[in-house]
This record gives sequence, structure tokens and C-alpha cells, in this order.
Amino acid sequence: MLSHLFRRKQVPAPLPPLPDADRLKIGLAGVGVMGRHHARLLSQIREAKLTGIADLNRGRAEELAAQYVTRGFSSADSFPPETQAVVLAVPTPAHYETAKALLNRGLHVFVEKPLTEKVEQAEELIALAQEKGLVLQVGHIERFNPAVVEMAKLAKDPVFIQSDRLGPFDSRVAHVGVVLDLMIHDIDIVLALVKDKVVKLDAVGGKIFSNHEDIAKVTLHFSRGCRADLTASRASLKKVRKIRVFQKDGYLSLDYADKSLQVVRKKEGPFKSILDLSVSHPKIEMKDALETELRHFIQCVREGKTPLVSGQHGRDALELALEIRRAMTVHSL
Repeated sequence: MLSHLFRRKQVPAPLPPLPDADRLKIGLAGVGVMGRHHARLLSQIREAKLTGIADLNRGRAEELAAQYVTRGFSSADSFPPETQAVVLAVPTPAHYETAKALLNRGLHVFVEKPLTEKVEQAEELIALAQEKGLVLQVGHIERFNPAVVEMAKLAKDPVFIQSDRLGPFDSRVAHVGVVLDLMIHDIDIVLALVKDKVVKLDAVGGKIFSNHEDIAKVTLHFSRGCRADLTASRASLKKVRKIRVFQKDGYLSLDYADKSLQVVRKKEGPFKSILDLSVSHPKIEMKDALETELRHFIQCVREGKTPLVSGQHGRDALELALEIRRAMTVHSL
């Protein structure tokens, strides 16, 4: 009868742990919100072994380390000798000095976005990683959103891009403006899609809750004619994470939050009405973007590959974000 509907699903048996020699020994620096997510995932990835967790607040580091059966330290300098790589999730002002020390020690480094505070610092880290033959990956997580991965395959010579990234204010990031906090995600995505140089930009912002811009509206003009309008706000009651990419044969509409992608294309022949459009929704595999990002880092270290989001990509997104802030007219609201 209907008994098949209630049968217990067969759950695949977990894969056996890899020998330590086959696992990348990774330390984690920083136990904020992102750091805790990194710790959870690194403890679950077979190809990784957590060698330690560091934070200026050693008590917090030791508490999290105990949860994942590793050691807690007060500094990333204290990771044990077998450590091969470090995930850096410390506050942005500490990125440059910490990453530089780790690279000089010969460790591969994953740095959460933004890469550094200054372009010159980013360039120094890139040069140091290249000199020592080390992987330097920047944590622009949206590049690993499965819907974005699919969109990137379909995007071809965009002519116009519209992006909206809105959400409520979070006091934890009040020390930076919304451009470096939120918009930098979309800056990185747009640069990856357009693959062209920005020749002009217009930017306006407003201070509402902090001493930095809490809302920002930016128009980017590229040398080959593409235009991108980016809006970021942390003065919204509702989270919105969307981007639309218009090209000659139609457009792509993506929702970052629910990992959905709509593809609208013009049919063959003259266009008369919306009936001459085809609409499809590519099947998106629901993968955890942060886990995919970490697995990519591990693979790049093991195989000596350049990451999808390299230090250079992080530097370029930072440079444009800082240029936007310099050019921005900011109003106090």
C-alpha cells in the first residue's frame, strides 16, 4: 500500500577518517562568528585536521578548541610546527600583519574579506606569497554560492548589471562602512563577470547609525560600455541579496539568499511581447558555500593551484571599494 512512503531513508555510511599524513594541517585564527563557522566545517572535512585555534582572548580560543578536540592559543604565532596552512578570520585591521607573519613562516593562508585595509598591504602579501610559492586565498564567499557558480557559466559580455544587498544594522561591523562590509561582495562578483576596467564611477551614501556610510548607491562605468548599479544598505528591516545581469540575448536573475537562478532569453525571430521570451530555472545543487570555499583552498594547497579568488582578486575588489569610498558624497541623515 503506502508503506513505501514511510520507509526510513538509507543514509550513506560516513567515510572513514583519512590518515593524518593525508590531511592538511590547518590552524584557525579568530573565533568570531565567521571563525566559529570555519572551526565547525574544518572539523568535519576529512581532508583537514585542525592543529589549533587562536584568539587574543585565549579563554574563548580554548573553549572552542575543546569543542573540536584541538588546542587553544592566544596568538597565531603559537600554532604547532606541523601546521601547513591557516584560516584567518581575525578583524580586518589585523589581516596584514598576521598574514605577513604566517606567510614568512611558510604557511599557506586563507584570509577573510577584505584582504587588507590598504592596497599597498595587499600587494605586499601577494608578492610575498608568490616569492615563497604559497597559496593566498581571499574569502569572498559569494563566488562559491552554487547559484553564482551557475550564473558565471551563463554570463556573456554583460551590458548592464543591477545589484541590491540590503539588511539590518549590525553593531559588530560599525567600525567599517557598508561598502567594505557588504558591497565588496558585489564588487568582486561584478569584476569577475565583466572582466573589464572601470573608467568612471558615481557614488553617494548616507550615515544613519554609525560614523561611516550605512547606505550606498554606486554606478560603475566600464571601458567596453557595461554599466553596473550597486546598492548596499544596513538600514533595512529585511534582508535582500539579489543581482540581475542583462546581456544581448536576455538576462539572468539571481537570489543569493535562496540560491535560485532564473534565466530569461529572447526566442528566435522578431520580439513582439513577453510571449517571445523563454524562462528557465537551472537546477542548483544546494551546497554549503563556505564548505566549498574551504575545500577549494585545501585542494589548491595540495595541488599547487591558483585559487578561484586569489590575492590579486582580493586586491582588485579592495582597490575599487576604496576608490568608491573616496569618490562618495556622504550625507548625514
